[in-house]
Parts: sequence; C-alpha cells; structure tokens
Amino acid sequence: MTLIGVVNSIEAIELRLTPLRNQLAAHPLYPRIRTLRDVRLFMESHVFAVWDFMSLLKALQRALTCVDLPWVPTPFPMSRRLVNEIVLGEESDEYQGRAISHFEIYLEAMEQVKADTRAIRYVVSCAPLGVDRLSFEGVPAAAKEFVETTFRVIHRGSSAAQAAAFAFGREDAIPDMFRSLVRQLNQEMSGELDQFVWYLERHIEVDGDDHGPLSLKMVADLCDDDPVLWEEASQAAEETLRARLRLWDGVLTQIEAN
Repeated sequence: MTLIGVVNSIEAIELRLTPLRNQLAAHPLYPRIRTLRDVRLFMESHVFAVWDFMSLLKALQRALTCVDLPWVPTPFPMSRRLVNEIVLGEESDEYQGRAISHFEIYLEAMEQVKADTRAIRYVVSCAPLGVDRLSFEGVPAAAKEFVETTFRVIHRGSSAAQAAAFAFGREDAIPDMFRSLVRQLNQEMSGELDQFVWYLERHIEVDGDDHGPLSLKMVADLCDDDPVLWEEASQAAEETLRARLRLWDGVLTQIEAN
C-alpha cells in the first residue's frame, strides 16, 4: 500500500471514531470523581481494562511472532518488531529500579489507596484454567462486559481487528482533565495517589510518544490493501470505544449510588 493510502485509511478510522472520542473526552464521569472513595470505585472497574489490554497484546504477539519451537520467521517482520517493542514496555517497564508490568503497577496503586483488589485477583487466579473458566464473581457488571468485548475481538477477530482494538482503545482515551483531578487529589492527600498518578502519566507518555504511533503502523501493515480488513479494523476499534463508554457509564452509576 502507498503511504497516501495508509494515511487515508488510518484517517478514515480516526474520522469514524471522532464522535465516540468526543463522548469519552466529555464524559460526565471525570468531573464527578472528587474524593478518594470515588477514585477507589474507578480503579476497581478500570483495572479490568488494564488487565485485558495485556491479553489483547499477547494475542497479537502470538499471531505476529513465533512463540513455538523450533523458531521460524513469521511473514510480518515490521509488525513482529513493533509488537515486541510494545510488549517490552507493557510487560516489563522499569519502575523505581525494578522491572514490572503496568498491570502490576496498577495493582500496587490500588493497594496504596486501599481499593478492593479481591475481584481482579480472583479473575487472574482463574486465568491459568482458560478463558472459559474465568469467574466474574464480585466484578462490576460494566467491567465484566468490557472484558467480554475484548475477548470477543481476541477469539473472533482477525489480527487486523485485534491490532485496531489495541491501537484505538489505548489509555490516551483518558483526557487531561481527569489526570489533573487525580494530581490535585494526590496533593490534597499527601501523595496517597503517587503510584496511580505515575501509571496515568506513564501510559499517556508511551501511548503518545511510542506505542501509539507503533500501533497505528501495525494496523496499516496488517490491513495492507485489503478493504475487508480495513473495515474489520474500523468495526473493532468502534466496538472497543463503545465498550469503554459503557464502562465509564457503569463507574458513574456506581459513584452516584454511593
């Protein structure tokens, strides 16, 4: 595909997603988060998006690189390099001098503010038994639906669809306003939200400077000149953002009920 064709196709997806991105940016959840209790409720649902994001990434790594023995080169040299670079940062970033995944950092951030981690830890403990054996007992309904949406893309979508869900459903969907609110709360609470602030800032940094552009290149590489794959990618990206909106709706309902 020519460079112009790639740009136009990526831009076409961006244009299709603009209304959903605008809804996310202006979601009433963000200004409603005012207390540490509100942050806890947010994290107790959002952590599932942090967790299943890694499953989506691993599905891409499995599809685009060789993880079997004996090793053989796969047909997507550019995409396998991109996905391996992204895995390096997501699964083994450096935090306070130690290698750690962003998900594990998030769990520690939850513990720092005394958020309830029992539901997410139980789901993760079931993971080695397989997706069909996951138990969502105690998981907020909107978070459960979000995870189910992600795994539908993983199990039924093409690699192009998975890449699009990954590329367009990143954490840069969280607006600056929310991060400012969390930073302000952190100052008021003498640093109780330090680790959560680090996670938010780090994810925005790598999404904007590194993982975001790499992910878009991966979508373009996988779709190539195939209009069917481009449409699948567009649909997956849209489905992912709609799921994020429903997740935010669910968190808002919880906060208002409490």
